[in-house]
Amino acid sequence: MFGMEVLEMCRNIKMLFNFDPPVTPEEVRAASLQFVRKISGFSKPSKANETAFAAAVDGIAAVSMQLMAALETSAPAKNREEEAAKLKALSAKRFAN
Repeated sequence: MFGMEVLEMCRNIKMLFNFDPPVTPEEVRAASLQFVRKISGFSKPSKANETAFAAAVDGIAAVSMQLMAALETSAPAKNREEEAAKLKALSAKRFAN
């Protein structure tokens, strides 16, 4: 069961590395927020959990930016519009039934 939950979570998180133009800090923060929401089970934390929730989002965003700055690739950067069109077509095909 755990494996399926991880698969479902990963399906909703977008790849952010190797795009032209490069990913913005706002996009990394949005992905970090999505990740923390998923693993915590809170879409909006209670007052008691706000500080821990925000610290987790900030920490994951910072580590993610460090990771992307350290990664190297010889592959050409992906075009955002082309990748978005591919995902839209895949989604339409998946939900057509």
